Amino acid sequence: MTTSWNETQQIEAVLTGTASPGDALLFEAKLMLDNELSDKVIWQQKTYALIKQYGRRELKAEIEAVHEHLFTKPENQSFSQKIWQLFSRL
Repeated sequence: MTTSWNETQQIEAVLTGTASPGDALLFEAKLMLDNELSDKVIWQQKTYALIKQYGRRELKAEIEAVHEHLFTKPENQSFSQKIWQLFSRL
């Protein structure tokens, strides 16, 4: 099962909704006729899901590092107290 660059771009355009209506319709027809193409679409969807999950995990780690720096370092104690006071009023 080899995938050409053009095929990958077509799949991406359909998955992201950027394909023109005509191209999307043609692609849907190809999907009905080609079982291998539908497998490729499934694998590309799974790949996008993994990339999204990885990105979220990286962002969460970055936010946690900023939080750690702002709220646990002694030099940021004044800032930390101001933030806690601001939100304790709510």
